[in-house]
Amino acid sequence: MSMSTGAELGAMDTLRRGIRHSPELTVGIRVTLVLAVLASAGQVVVPIAVQQTLDKGIGAPGGPDLRFTLAAVSISAVAIVLTGLSSFLMTSRLFTASERGLATLRTKAFRHVHDLPMLTQNTERRGALVSRVTSDVDQVSQFLVFGGLLFVVSIGQMLVATVVMAFYSWQLTIVVWVCFAPLFLSIRWFQRRLSHAYTVVRQTVGALLSAVSEPVVGAPVVKAYAVEARTQQRIDAAVEANMAAQTRAQQFTVFSFSLGGISAGFANAGVLLVGVWLGTRTGSDMTAGTVLAFAFLVTLFVGPVQMGTQILTDGQNAIASWRRVIGVLETPADLVDPGASGAALPRGPIDVRFQHVSFAYPGGRPVLHDVDLSIAAGRRVAVVGETGSGKSTIAKLLTRLMDPTEGAVLLDGTDLRRIRQDSLRSSVVLVPQEGFLFDDTIAANARYGRLDASDDDIRRAADELGLGDWLAGLPGGLATRAGQRGESLSAGERQLVALLRAQLADPDLLVLDEATSAVDPALEMRIGRALERLMAGRTSVTIAHRLTTAEAADEVVVVDAGRIVQRGPHAELAAQAGSVYERLHHSWVAQQGIIER
Repeated sequence: MSMSTGAELGAMDTLRRGIRHSPELTVGIRVTLVLAVLASAGQVVVPIAVQQTLDKGIGAPGGPDLRFTLAAVSISAVAIVLTGLSSFLMTSRLFTASERGLATLRTKAFRHVHDLPMLTQNTERRGALVSRVTSDVDQVSQFLVFGGLLFVVSIGQMLVATVVMAFYSWQLTIVVWVCFAPLFLSIRWFQRRLSHAYTVVRQTVGALLSAVSEPVVGAPVVKAYAVEARTQQRIDAAVEANMAAQTRAQQFTVFSFSLGGISAGFANAGVLLVGVWLGTRTGSDMTAGTVLAFAFLVTLFVGPVQMGTQILTDGQNAIASWRRVIGVLETPADLVDPGASGAALPRGPIDVRFQHVSFAYPGGRPVLHDVDLSIAAGRRVAVVGETGSGKSTIAKLLTRLMDPTEGAVLLDGTDLRRIRQDSLRSSVVLVPQEGFLFDDTIAANARYGRLDASDDDIRRAADELGLGDWLAGLPGGLATRAGQRGESLSAGERQLVALLRAQLADPDLLVLDEATSAVDPALEMRIGRALERLMAGRTSVTIAHRLTTAEAADEVVVVDAGRIVQRGPHAELAAQAGSVYERLHHSWVAQQGIIER
């Protein structure tokens, strides 16, 4: 299942769903809106004060009225202070609500990504997925904190300016709105095209992050095969695609901004011409103060309108980003945790049953066909087969990284889908081919097996696996840094840390996807001894890539083309002439002979 982009959502639907996922955005919104109205209303104090001072103060019939002028100026000063205070409180509340809401959005997005099954995650490039929960959320944040603030203030300012303009002259108010009518009528058209344009922009940002991050992670391969030029071409193509998408989106913005400027010019000219004409008419109450005040009000009206074109751009960019984040949040987690209503596994070795299990990746051919397999508690089983035979899929199904397409996987007689995730993860541990290490200490990486483990617990686990001397021989002991992805350690040492992590987890069922990395013989022997101790007293299923592992197992299960074709002890299967296992064993023996020569 791929993640939805949410592109089918309209702007209002996106906002409604976004607020549903981040309810903190609406906390105290009524008080914030009241403060926004006060902050906007305060903007008209100066034009009114100018008109009153000119007409009734300086231009009073009996000469300038200084008392009235002083009173008007004083009231204006108080109003401006209150306006500033309202604006400060509104801004502070908007910032706080926005950041709280977006913190919730980030947390939900990251958590939901981890709740999604590996199969779903792998349908999207990692860089694009990272962009959804980082840069896309940041884009929403910038708009809500800055664009959202400007939007609230601008709308309030436009409404207040319109009301006051209508009070002074309904004729001039009509002139202003007629001049801006083409822009207002085209907003819906711009909104649709900007929405599509910025959806493409956000997609190209994700593709760009993927194009840049992959060669950074795979830098050794890029250098080893001297493919810097080809890698750069991929990055250049991603940059060009992003630039083209950004340019197309900005063209709509430039056009709408220019239309806003033209409308503002016509509005100012129209107010002056019609105002002067009205003032020359007999019986008109249009005064010089009124015309001057109206000019100020037009400026208060024009400013938000022109700012609105930038807000429209940022808003559509944010809406496109919000859709992508919602697409992550509303992608269903295929592996549903039954929670408190689910079953809990008893502690102790677990028996395993694959009951007529079939599996196919979405849109692909079946990988497993009607697999029926029972593994008794406490047994060591090696699963072998050629590359692509389906053996690794068995490990993923057994640890519930995926669910079967047909049939059921049972642990102690209970369907995996009915077992609580916390119980499953405490009883079943997967040691992958390459134990992923974080850029932290050996101790911190080992604690992923048991978060409350002390340093003494880790040392004790190392001694149990026969790794105490290796651990003590590291430059910093437990404090030794692993480096990014464990690159400060050798491949074999990374595997030792993964085994140490598994020992701390103390599972009842151990699933190992055997590492194929070449290690020196001494370290290979150490890994082998540690594995022997780790598997002692536990049910273990090993996806074996080397038949030495199969030789040491209680039983070998042979998978070929998604079906179990043989099972039994190593010696018995190797003696079956012409069988799949005999062919695999013969190939392995021949390979060992070549290596030894």
